[in-house]
Amino acid sequence: MENKQEIDLEKERKEILNAFRSLLRVTKDNRTREETKQIRKAFDVAVEAHKDMRRKSGEPYIYHPIAVAKICAEEMELGPTAVIAALLHDTVEDTYITLDDIEELFGETVRKVIDGLTKIPEVFDENVSIQAENFRKMILTISDDLRVVLIKLADRLHNMRTLESMRPDKQLKIASETNFLYAPLAHRLGLYTIKSELEDLCLRYMNPQAYREISSKLKSTHAVRQRFIRRFTHPIKEALKNEGYVFDLKARTKSIASIYRKMKSKGVPFEEVFDLFAIRIILDTPEELEKPDCWRVYSIVTDFYQPNPDRLRDWVSTPRANGYESLHTTVMSPQGKWVEVQIRSQRMDQIAEKGLAAHYNYKESKSGENKFDRWIGEIRDLIGNHSQDAMDFVNEFKLNLFNDEIYVFTPNGDLRVLPTGATTLDFAFDIHTDIGLTCIGAKVNKKLVPLSHQLKSGHQVEIITSSKQRPNEEWLKFAITGRAKQKIKAALNEERNRIAEDGKEILDRKFKQHNIRFISENISVLERYYNVSTGTELYIRIAKGKVDLTKLRKIKNVGGILKVEKEHKPKKVKHASDINKRIDSKKDTLVIGDDFKDIDYDFAKCCNPLPGDGVFGFITVSNGIKIHRNDCPNAENLMGKMNYRCIAAKWKNHEVKDHLAKLKLIGIDDIGIVNKITEIVSFQHNVNMRSISFESKDGIFEGKIQVYVMDKYHLDELIEKFEMTEGIQRVERWDDISKENPLDYIEGDFHD
Repeated sequence: MENKQEIDLEKERKEILNAFRSLLRVTKDNRTREETKQIRKAFDVAVEAHKDMRRKSGEPYIYHPIAVAKICAEEMELGPTAVIAALLHDTVEDTYITLDDIEELFGETVRKVIDGLTKIPEVFDENVSIQAENFRKMILTISDDLRVVLIKLADRLHNMRTLESMRPDKQLKIASETNFLYAPLAHRLGLYTIKSELEDLCLRYMNPQAYREISSKLKSTHAVRQRFIRRFTHPIKEALKNEGYVFDLKARTKSIASIYRKMKSKGVPFEEVFDLFAIRIILDTPEELEKPDCWRVYSIVTDFYQPNPDRLRDWVSTPRANGYESLHTTVMSPQGKWVEVQIRSQRMDQIAEKGLAAHYNYKESKSGENKFDRWIGEIRDLIGNHSQDAMDFVNEFKLNLFNDEIYVFTPNGDLRVLPTGATTLDFAFDIHTDIGLTCIGAKVNKKLVPLSHQLKSGHQVEIITSSKQRPNEEWLKFAITGRAKQKIKAALNEERNRIAEDGKEILDRKFKQHNIRFISENISVLERYYNVSTGTELYIRIAKGKVDLTKLRKIKNVGGILKVEKEHKPKKVKHASDINKRIDSKKDTLVIGDDFKDIDYDFAKCCNPLPGDGVFGFITVSNGIKIHRNDCPNAENLMGKMNYRCIAAKWKNHEVKDHLAKLKLIGIDDIGIVNKITEIVSFQHNVNMRSISFESKDGIFEGKIQVYVMDKYHLDELIEKFEMTEGIQRVERWDDISKENPLDYIEGDFHD
């Protein structure tokens, strides 16, 4: 037996060496002899440090850092420093090696990168999100060294590729966090290939059924698609050859996640998603001829096929903020299908595939201002306020990861790039903080508009300021960019702190009058007594005269210490700090239908889970545990930011009772359709209707019904009956909280 184990270890050792040689082959054109020595040393250190560790799959842990280093080298085209840091990225966090050891062996740069990648130790506090703190720590390094973020993306990509060995609840948490933060970050850095793969892997674990269905439909329609593409591209190829162009023509099928997004946003089935693929024409042309050549090719394509004038995107003249350059048009094929055609040069294609990050020169920029400089400037502004709450930081940073952009002009004709939906207030802060803070209005194309006015591409904007102007809370509703929101919040906090200081002085005087000591225990008593969440909030209310301090006499004073009679506590534990003492959210599973350690739990109203639905529990601040569906509109947000407050949950097998379910029916308005629907509900065994409402517009109806069912399978039967009814085109579950605005729900949940 011992001999067999030794043979296995020897085999593993050879496989590890082969994996490392494969990494060296990928980096062979991009390293000096000294750098090769450093990479070998990093490998040796990592192997030794991780020698007794294994992954959940059972394989030696060292495979993970090697795989991450390979992604950095092969898929991001990063240099030796990133490869060294990737090999060592988990050593400080998981082994005996310290940051000082790293600096001594590999220098200060590698130390800084490893420090940025090392997680903060996890300590439970319902007011602090460890995920948000770690994300902020990583982002703080962007302005020093972009490699930290790129290695973290490579690390996350490999974790997602090997996620099948994890428990289902862990898979869901990691996928939600990836979809919420890391996929948009990859997009913002122009790493489209990685972004698409991350999104597909997230969907695979967050909605396995949708992933399987789309995947199988893509496979079954593959042959038909290929025939269509051959016919469509043939005349274009011939014409380009005749014109003497050297080119490559590819057909790219949309990612599964983007097809799913399109189905959800447009409310259409797979068969009605018209742009399942795009044709990409990549020209081998010198940089100075790129623009005219792209437009000439556009002219050739539109000679054969009629373009849609609303679907022309010229990112050749004005590249996107993440450096993406391409000319996109959508044309009508002879078969009556719209087809997207992307035209670009080889250089543009490289940037689109690998991201500008891959071409970021760490030593010095040869062409003056790098295309990332402006974005990094925005990040610096955002991270300038180190005291900012980590959760706010994540929210604001997410706002900065915008997908679509508008191009607006200053009165002097300078171009500014802003996210779609930006207002005149965002524009003012984009120009300068002081202009933003004193902005009272603007002129758009010479016409006076308010601060809340939404800008569109091509607008010329002139900001009007006044030295008497001060920001107010209302401004946070107008601003959509992270920069503007952060500056407004900082200004408002300054004002709040000033008012709080006044309140603190008033309370101090009152305490002296009543011989009460000014200590934190007494402040905590008053917070509970006056029902406020923080000391600062208490001081502000005192300053504004909203707290009756005459009630201080009614509170028992024992030698300067305030004592409040203990209230009779309800039997069930509801508060997060008490719940946390009773459970281990990593190991415990809540069984719905059984008592769970005397903790209060209930179903979330946003998604109305039914027995049979995949579910998880979320620990609220003061309302016990809320049970959510895995595909709840808020699931990604809850797990993406606070997975340490999520707990695995499952249904008790024999739990039988009525549950409320909500369905949306869409179809063609017809006489008697309402009657048909109510008949189905009436004849369906054990289904009772709670409410029904219908809206009809231009021959299309949308009905919303609420019914009581036993479980998901009971509901599926009802859905199947509806789908077989003539006139009904689509049936789906609907939720109270819209997917577009889950933050409103989350904030409410934390402070309820």
